[in-house]
Amino acid sequence: MLKDQFLLNPEITFLNHGSFGACPKPVFEDYQKWQMKLEQEPIQFITKTGVSFLDDSKQALAEYINCDKADLIYTTNPSTAMNTVIKSLDLKAGDEILTTDQEYGAMDRTWNYYCRKVGAKYIHQKITLPLTNKAEILREFWSGLSPKTKTIFISQITSPTALIFPVKEIIERAKELGLMTIIDGAHVPAHIPLDLKALDPDVYTGACHKWMLAPKGSSFLYVNKQIQDQIDPLIISWGYEAEFPSESRFQDYHQYQGTRDFSAFLTTPAALQFLKENDWENRKKECRNLLQHYYPIVAEELESHVICPVKDEFLGQICSIPIRTTRPLELKEALYAKYKIEIPVVPFSGDTYLRISFQAYNGAAEIETLINAIRSIKKETNLFF
Repeated sequence: MLKDQFLLNPEITFLNHGSFGACPKPVFEDYQKWQMKLEQEPIQFITKTGVSFLDDSKQALAEYINCDKADLIYTTNPSTAMNTVIKSLDLKAGDEILTTDQEYGAMDRTWNYYCRKVGAKYIHQKITLPLTNKAEILREFWSGLSPKTKTIFISQITSPTALIFPVKEIIERAKELGLMTIIDGAHVPAHIPLDLKALDPDVYTGACHKWMLAPKGSSFLYVNKQIQDQIDPLIISWGYEAEFPSESRFQDYHQYQGTRDFSAFLTTPAALQFLKENDWENRKKECRNLLQHYYPIVAEELESHVICPVKDEFLGQICSIPIRTTRPLELKEALYAKYKIEIPVVPFSGDTYLRISFQAYNGAAEIETLINAIRSIKKETNLFF
């Protein structure tokens, strides 16, 4: 375990890396270094030196996820990235966006907002749980296709149910159909392999501050060159009609927006170096093995079941278990207040899930702590039924 390398409170059993991530000490120190440089000479940093450092950081990220750095911009979070894209789409009344019934709530709200403005439809295609195989996911998803479908939107790893969806196959068919593909990969970078050139989506967003271990407020938006001119800036600032335009209007419009602290964006090289120095591929494998061992055990303790085959095809370092409770907020508070366990209890689409994240600072002892807490709550309260 690497718990001593993180700033997390050692008194808390932290099983919620998936929500906001956790930053290692060396990466956080790098973050503070950039903030100090900004404060020491803000004019030079914001207009000159910081811009150069940002370019270096973008290059490091581009190499890691295999794309051209000119096709990337940094954003504070995937929600900002998706708002930038969705607001730019030329949606018409009756157009349909095909998605699943397991998408992130903020994204559902974003799509609903923009669709209602023009009369478009956001189609939630049901994916039956438990999952059985990839072919069945694809069959169910594409059964929602209609002549009015214009855009495909899907998570590569779902937030509420923590499942890996077959986005490569979905992108390939969407291309055959002439449909735009927009992929929410918030949980993907440094969690499961990501190769954007191989995947070839039209739009992809991912968080650096989750599994890649950067400080909070560092994410990216990738847009394929062929459609970059269609994407308007979310905020109009100095990059629009720039006095000294770069070779990329996409970069000018979206990356430079005046006064803001972009120090978190600059930590990507340090975060990637931390992963390299700590043998992260093997660390991730250990976490997946731990997850696959304990997933059915915890599910049984909760008198529940796993929601997919327990293998790498469907699971990374995070899993969700359906639970029976009518008081999810009270249950979450009890786990934290009495047992010092930070873990999400997620009401979603009429069900409730306990979602467990396994990161390199977690070990078997912490999962046993959760199991013991579940036993105690079942015995002493009626929070479960």
